[in-house]
Amino acid sequence: MRAEVGDKVHVHGRTVGAPDQLVEVLEVRGDDGAPPYLVRYEDGHETLVFPGSDAQVEPPATSRG
Repeated sequence: MRAEVGDKVHVHGRTVGAPDQLVEVLEVRGDDGAPPYLVRYEDGHETLVFPGSDAQVEPPATSRG
């Protein structure tokens, strides 16, 4: 997995009814875009994560003009 600052990490819910989570990458601490990542959740909480196989990196949405 590789990410850049500004990317989103989409973590899929592990159980039925568990919501997916979308977090913003604030800092990449691994080599060449590798984890761990400092991320911010929608509620403002920041933490260091090592995403598992239930996650994927999504580039930031581009604005359309």
